[in-house]
Amino acid sequence: MTPIDKAIRTGRRLTRNASSAAATAVAGGETLQAAGDVISARLEMMAAGLADPRKLDLKEMALMGSEKVEALSASASAMARSLGDIGGRVGASLMTEAGLASQAATAMASAGSPAEALQAQYSYAVGWWGRAAGQMLALNTELLKGHANALRPIHQTAVANAKRLRK
Repeated sequence: MTPIDKAIRTGRRLTRNASSAAATAVAGGETLQAAGDVISARLEMMAAGLADPRKLDLKEMALMGSEKVEALSASASAMARSLGDIGGRVGASLMTEAGLASQAATAMASAGSPAEALQAQYSYAVGWWGRAAGQMLALNTELLKGHANALRPIHQTAVANAKRLRK
């Protein structure tokens, strides 16, 4: 792959990351708005129930705990999967880099001249820089994906509740 092709691929990935981050930020704002609406509606229900216990919606009150546990469990599960995937990726990258560093050390140690040793060191350093940048971009992509996946069940629950309680 040519440097131009790599730059184009990287640019596309950065654009997708920015789009993903923006969409997650919007979902976060929607979640906050929906949570406020739900809290307000439920406080009104509780106040009505205090004034007249016959008006208390016990089904709705029971949902307040169970739905949070469900949404937070799904969120934690999504985050655990994402972090496991990230850990696997980081571990694989570490092993690959250790192998490449070993090859570079061998090339430097077996060089026929100081210039060859410096060339081997330079080649490794330049390659490392490119690999590190690529790995950081991949890590950033996975973290953004994990954030979105962790927010999704909470967002869905809050927005669905707000919609249901507006009726």
